[in-house]
Amino acid sequence: MQDSYLTVSLVDTKTNAPISGANVNIYQEDENTQTTSLIYQGLITDESGQVQEIVLPAPDLILTEEPSAIKPYSQYTVEAIANGYENVVIRGVQMFATVESRQYIAMYPSDNRNIPLYRQNEIFSIGEHTLWGTYPPHQIENSLKPLQPPTGFVVLDNPVIPEFIIVHDGEPSNKSAANYWVPYKEYIKNVASSEIYSTWPEQTIYANVVAIISFTLNRVFTEWYRSKGYDFTITSSTSVDHKYIHNRNLFNKINVVVDDIFTTFIKRPTSARQPLLAQYCDGQKVKCPGQMTQWGSKFLGDEGYTWQNILRYYYGEDIAFEQAPVVTGVPASYPGEPLTIGSSGKDVTTIQNQLNRIAQTYSAIPKVQEDGNYGQSTADTVKKFQDIFGLPDTGVVDFKTWYEISRMYVAITKIASLNPVV
Repeated sequence: MQDSYLTVSLVDTKTNAPISGANVNIYQEDENTQTTSLIYQGLITDESGQVQEIVLPAPDLILTEEPSAIKPYSQYTVEAIANGYENVVIRGVQMFATVESRQYIAMYPSDNRNIPLYRQNEIFSIGEHTLWGTYPPHQIENSLKPLQPPTGFVVLDNPVIPEFIIVHDGEPSNKSAANYWVPYKEYIKNVASSEIYSTWPEQTIYANVVAIISFTLNRVFTEWYRSKGYDFTITSSTSVDHKYIHNRNLFNKINVVVDDIFTTFIKRPTSARQPLLAQYCDGQKVKCPGQMTQWGSKFLGDEGYTWQNILRYYYGEDIAFEQAPVVTGVPASYPGEPLTIGSSGKDVTTIQNQLNRIAQTYSAIPKVQEDGNYGQSTADTVKKFQDIFGLPDTGVVDFKTWYEISRMYVAITKIASLNPVV
């Protein structure tokens, strides 16, 4: 066994404010006996609503290097208890050796009269990772779609990054399955955490993330399900789409990759504006000739292939990589160059203003003077933000930090039109 590291973050489901002073209990699950044993009791969340880097045993890292007959991750139950909130229990939290991950838990105030009965004292069960569990194989379809007349939900000439992905948690025809409004980047992180191992080479993770993005943006751009009369963007069924697992823990290494590249998609020269429906399978339990395989991409990463070359290996040398503009739900677009000590101007002022608003809710973040000058105090504030939200704490506002600050600013100030199905 080796150590793994879990950060638990609690927020108020209505205000997105952190919940400090809450109790977090951790239980280890035993598959053989179907029992749980208490590992940590009464861990207290800090002013940012977090208990950071809880050390938990996990199977040896080598089990993730190739397909194994032994489950390569351990599973835990996380229980959150806070005064004035409904209790939440997450079962099946997956932990891999040496890996840092985050379990986000949104809690309902117990005095909220609008809380649905089924969300009182919630218990969520996280399904197995797709590389270990048994799921329906993906049915290969045409990777380029006829473009439908706009339905009114997405009326755009070119692919853009949506604010939300509406995920239907089941087969398309299952009318009883829930629809979840999931922030776009959170959806990509969730799928990648559910379908590949975060212990794999970084270039392999990039390749798989770009494939997931391209597939997702194809569903968005072509309005694939809405053109068929459905009221969602994509499903959680592996037979037709990707595996989304509601409320699962997300792995830091995957999170950083998604934050770094969430606008990049694959395009063929013959596809005009349309992102490629980049399909794949694991390559071991399921075969998919002509498509990327997850284990195959892992082995190419081991050989030193770049993410671009991994994708070209599977989808063809003629593919290109393009950037979709971030349009919806963002106060201001990334200026194109990182902001660092010595930077100045309106972009610095924008970031200082947004950080100060976030600091009103996350008091551990120091406030700064909104003077448009990026000095040491601004860098220190950025570092604290990065630490709380799982980014490399460089003190530099790069692409991924800019949009994470924007995301939190929007979430806290409610600029976005939030329509979650709860």
